[in-house]
Amino acid sequence: MMKMPVAAGLLLGAVCAMPSVALAQSSVTLYGIIDTSLQYVNHAGGKQSQISMVTGNGLGTRWGVTGTEDLGGGLQSVFKLENGFDSTNGKLLQGSREFGRQAYVGLTSREWGSVLIGRQYDPLIDQVLPTQGNFFVAGYWTAPGDVDNSQNTARVSNSVKWTSPVWRGVQIEGMYALGGVAGAQASGQTYSAAGSYTFGPARVAAGYLHIDNGNARATTRPSSTTDFFFVSAVNRAYASAKSIDIYRAGGRYTLGNVTLGGYYSQSYYNADAASTFRTTQRYDSYGVYAVWQISPALAAQTGYDYLNSSGDSSAHYHQVSAAVDYSLSKRTDLFCVVTYAHATGYNGIGPAQAAIATVYVDAGVNSQMYVTAGVRHKF
Repeated sequence: MMKMPVAAGLLLGAVCAMPSVALAQSSVTLYGIIDTSLQYVNHAGGKQSQISMVTGNGLGTRWGVTGTEDLGGGLQSVFKLENGFDSTNGKLLQGSREFGRQAYVGLTSREWGSVLIGRQYDPLIDQVLPTQGNFFVAGYWTAPGDVDNSQNTARVSNSVKWTSPVWRGVQIEGMYALGGVAGAQASGQTYSAAGSYTFGPARVAAGYLHIDNGNARATTRPSSTTDFFFVSAVNRAYASAKSIDIYRAGGRYTLGNVTLGGYYSQSYYNADAASTFRTTQRYDSYGVYAVWQISPALAAQTGYDYLNSSGDSSAHYHQVSAAVDYSLSKRTDLFCVVTYAHATGYNGIGPAQAAIATVYVDAGVNSQMYVTAGVRHKF
């Protein structure tokens, strides 16, 4: 008489175990970062100072969903949907897109790497950015106005990206994005390639990015890269560029608790008959930095960035930054950044204005002091 209950119990246990097996083969994760701070600039639109509450001064505020499914034989399907928003007012960022930071699906293999399609980061962000100063404490160790996309101002839609496995420290990436212009396949396209080599405490990387008309406002020439690439006074005069070519390389070395690094980039804003300028504008950006992990909870960083522009107009931009970050836990930290910028020359519109990384507060004059302090939580 006891055999029936025992058999039923075993069957029930087997049925209850089945979802656990299925879940072990796939996963979906909700994640995010909320980064909010107060910022002060001594010159905003001229001689006046400004105090404001802002989002994303340490890391871009976001939430997202990512998932994988095991297809067997070392092959997985993957997806990511990532939304950027303003934590001070709840507004969407990245052109008010629902998932403006990233939105892709693809396949990944231990042997052959990954192929992803959708809206995603270009290969220079994946490979070269980890050697740059803005990869660490906060995003202020980059070219004023982000003229070389070091701070990921422009993401790439309609793209296909292949990333190799890591072969003895070497990894390479290639990307192509469709412009979607009928009868003109090359119009609006984006293509890029980059690679890195990591050996012990050191990493070096280099890459190239071509954007065919990265200006979202030129509606007659749609582009696979949009967002707000020409917000700063540094490169606003060249929003009508037919195309942009960016070359970037960097390296870093960690010695104990200290990491030293630097990067160099060349950016060319090319004109055509529809552009409001005629001579190619070139930007050469140089950056060096040092990060000191004082304790497991406390880190400090300092650095210097220099940007030189030539061609249609000529200007020089200097930027010095210092920052500290204190971790309250693995998920919550406090940060403070102080930056000073100075500019000389002309920017294509008039006298060069000081600009700090991707702060996008026009100084209106040739110098600017910037201070921000905030809290960041990751989940």
